[in-house]
Amino acid sequence: MDKVETKIGPVGVAGQVALAPMAGITDLAFRLIAKSFGAALVYIPLISAKALCLGSQRTLDLLASDPVERPLAVQIFGGDPETIARAVGMLNTYPVDIIDINMGCPVPKVAGHASGASLLRTPKLAADIVRAAARATGLPVTVKLRSGWDANSINALEVAQAVTEAGASAIAIHPRTKAQGFSGRADWSLIRLLKENLNVPVIGSGDVCSPEDAGRMLNETGCDLVMVARAARGNPWILSRTTQFLETGALPPEPTPHERVRILAQHCTLSANHDERGRAALRMRKHAAWYIKGLKNAAATRDKINHAGTIDEIVEICRGLEKEWHESCSLV
Repeated sequence: MDKVETKIGPVGVAGQVALAPMAGITDLAFRLIAKSFGAALVYIPLISAKALCLGSQRTLDLLASDPVERPLAVQIFGGDPETIARAVGMLNTYPVDIIDINMGCPVPKVAGHASGASLLRTPKLAADIVRAAARATGLPVTVKLRSGWDANSINALEVAQAVTEAGASAIAIHPRTKAQGFSGRADWSLIRLLKENLNVPVIGSGDVCSPEDAGRMLNETGCDLVMVARAARGNPWILSRTTQFLETGALPPEPTPHERVRILAQHCTLSANHDERGRAALRMRKHAAWYIKGLKNAAATRDKINHAGTIDEIVEICRGLEKEWHESCSLV
């Protein structure tokens, strides 16, 4: 069966499963893992437009990418149209295919500075930002938003209509309010509302924790793609299992403990290859905890990894686990 293709502007996205942009998590190494597991679309997450314009080396480092990631989106945030336009102009020189503007991040250091989810309270400014971005690039501009600031101001449709009229080529919605953060349930009816009222692709996000969830979201909302977020941490198999489930109706088995440890070791190696080893070791500690969660002796193994000083030590621990937890091992 051929993959379903969605057009975001001129960019074709083959498949219906995207990996959500998650700051501090979906770095280059993780995105490469995700692509190898069939993610149709991945994002460089949460680049500050202001920091990019100021030439922050730390920000520039986040823009590292690999050709196998394409189509690749880069997500930026900011509250000033002129700054956004300058940042987008700089991104034109990078090998990316889509510019995504974050209008949903609830964390204070983003939403507290007239950007991220704060833009939900100012639809005109949100539209001005998209208009400025679209004028600064020939790439499609998309928006990721939430349902509203709080339960008393659910205005996702109003904001989505404003930004699409300003030039947005697709909308991704996580239907929780800023006030909810990640608590409660995502209101999928808002995904359907946007899909029924917009003439651009709609990407649904929120509470996609299994292949069955993804299928239910597509059926209930009519959205074009589903976005997997927290459920992919330490579990890239959800991307391949969901893709296969959507394409064939067959539900592949969960990975074995041996396979989980093997991919963890591969993730460690990729992280070391694309970052300074000290930083990679610190980053991989949290990823390792997600990969081995629920496995036999996970707590003791996690403690060993947290005391590892280098990525090589973490890989060595993983190799030891591969031998100890072979196919005969089982989840506890």
